[in-house]
Amino acid sequence: MTTLTTWPAHAKAKLSIASDAILLIADLQGGIADLPLTIPEAQLKKNVAALLKLASIFDIPLIVTVVPGVDGQASPLMAEVEAGKRGAPLFIRTTPNSMNDAEIRAALEGSGRKTLLVSGVATEVAVQLPSLTAAAEGFDVHVIVDACGGVSARSEDAALRRLTQGGVKTTSLLTLVGELAGDFTQPKSQQAIAVLFELAGG
Repeated sequence: MTTLTTWPAHAKAKLSIASDAILLIADLQGGIADLPLTIPEAQLKKNVAALLKLASIFDIPLIVTVVPGVDGQASPLMAEVEAGKRGAPLFIRTTPNSMNDAEIRAALEGSGRKTLLVSGVATEVAVQLPSLTAAAEGFDVHVIVDACGGVSARSEDAALRRLTQGGVKTTSLLTLVGELAGDFTQPKSQQAIAVLFELAGG
């Protein structure tokens, strides 16, 4: 009879994705993240702050992108991102798909990590396009749907459908907490559960 002690290593479930994850924060900046979106601005801010807390707890590196305005300057980051980015460099994205920007691609590939978590606005462009490219290139991509915002319910739904068809996983912050936490007895996991309770508390 097969027992746990005789299972081959590849058959054991991975307890946490934290050690292989990198987080892309896409265009959470003034003039974009504060548009009328599929998620209320206050909720988006709360969810993004929670996501960045999780990234800090589990030492998940960040890639933070912004786009320039018509004057060539990028508007300020969402305050929650500015407070939680832990000194991560800011990349000014000049292509619709971040994966087509040489510096952003180099940062992702140079991390050596293959699990890409994605948060941003708008879901239809800044989230969808790099997620599809990364998934096609072998990354395990997770779009955190409650840390994203779309331009309309209809266009965001189309983007999410295309993402799943392209091999991208759509998930939520609550699910991500469980996947990151792994063993609830560990100190970092307990901190993650505290973030979950903060979210659930409204």
